[in-house]
Amino acid sequence: MASTEVTHTELTALEKALCEALDPLATALRARSSGLAENRMWAADPVEVSLSVLESWKVVDSAVARLTAQAARTAGSYGASYEQLGAAWGITRQGARKKWPDAVSRPAAVEEPGRVELFGGTAELFQEQPSGRWLWTGRAADGTSGTADEGLHCGTKEEAAAYAGAFLKDHRGDPAG
Repeated sequence: MASTEVTHTELTALEKALCEALDPLATALRARSSGLAENRMWAADPVEVSLSVLESWKVVDSAVARLTAQAARTAGSYGASYEQLGAAWGITRQGARKKWPDAVSRPAAVEEPGRVELFGGTAELFQEQPSGRWLWTGRAADGTSGTADEGLHCGTKEEAAAYAGAFLKDHRGDPAG
């Protein structure tokens, strides 16, 4: 992997750009808090002026934290692990998990497929990925083939088995059976 160290020149350029980007926000906040005309708003006690700048940096800090969390969630949605997020941020895997707890989704456990044998027919149950919904496909005793309806959303294997069982019952071949 290529070096991601920031050079002194790059850091200086970044800091200059951030200060230039901060100026309109700092000016607006200072104007509101001082009530002075724009050409005089910085003519005040140096402590008050410095605190106005600090207040502006706090707004930037909050925005950076939101954007950082968004970048971590985006990386996680593409498959990055907490170990990778931590490495990118210079912290441990556990630190990344604590910092961005919702960044990496854990894959749902995939259950084993199942089989239903009723009324002389058979249906296979399977879990669709990535939706996680359960579906079935089967052949009834009367030779009719069937599958779960397209709009059907079975959240569990048992629910899909119930629908498959109803299909097998409806097509059992011998109406008296």
